[in-house]
Amino acid sequence: MAKFALGVTRLGFTALQAISSRLAGEAAFRLFCRTPPQRPQGAKAKAAHAAGMDWLKDAERIELPLAGGKRAAAFRINGGALGKRKRYLVTHGWGSGMAYMTDLIAHLAKDGAEVIGLDFPGHGLSRGRFLHMGLAVEAIATAQERFGAFDAAIGHSFGGAALMVSATGILPHVRPIEVEKIVTIGSPSEMAWLFTDFGRMIGLGKAAQAALEGKVGRITGRQLADFDVAKPAGRLRAQVLTIHAEDDKEVGAHHARRYQAAGDAVRVFWANGFGHRRIIGAKPVLDEIEAFLGDRQSEGVEIVSFVELPVRRASL
Repeated sequence: MAKFALGVTRLGFTALQAISSRLAGEAAFRLFCRTPPQRPQGAKAKAAHAAGMDWLKDAERIELPLAGGKRAAAFRINGGALGKRKRYLVTHGWGSGMAYMTDLIAHLAKDGAEVIGLDFPGHGLSRGRFLHMGLAVEAIATAQERFGAFDAAIGHSFGGAALMVSATGILPHVRPIEVEKIVTIGSPSEMAWLFTDFGRMIGLGKAAQAALEGKVGRITGRQLADFDVAKPAGRLRAQVLTIHAEDDKEVGAHHARRYQAAGDAVRVFWANGFGHRRIIGAKPVLDEIEAFLGDRQSEGVEIVSFVELPVRRASL
């Protein structure tokens, strides 16, 4: 948020809190869930988006209906009657979309696997400007219902967290995703820190912050503290690969260490040097995912240098 806009926002919330902490919390939640403009900003982002959409032009596009009239766009690569093959689901980060994930999608699909790329509401080719974790998990469940069981699911940042929330069955009345393997890339292990940072940024007081966090429970049926998937990750039937860079400035490396502490069911691969965005299309990362999905054991060593790659904007 630009400095001037942030200043105006803080003034607005200061005034609103003086009237009602509950109303301030409700307004803060709506702002928190408002997704960035879908039109790419800046020359690099525009070039990456154009290249990604060009690559996806031959993919089958399917709209998935969600509750409340919302819809999610899905891209299917290697669909149709091609015989028995692996099926993978790919999810993206906040402010991103499948146009920025095509390096990963192409790598997964190169040997004939069916790949489903899911644009969450408010992202990519999905309409709207609103998304929260409950809605993302519903979109994942709808994709599973539409396309059938997935062998593995791979998600970046917010998308990886959504996969873990789905797989651990945190949300009542939403069918969990059932997969053999999950890969998270630069993903958070819990969500409370985001709300704390957001409330601090817009100047919420204690009561309004409580109202903001309480809205999560009213929307999803779970309290904010329940969205901690680190410990449950170790109890999943699915194997989990967590890929993270210690130089990730958007999602701290401690999230990967929290996953790692869950036990032997979670393997951590350190992709140091690739940050939060370049990590998606980095060759060592793609090779690690391929080895994990193919049941090949990699050395799992840290990466300390890299060749500059095209930036594919995919934030949390």
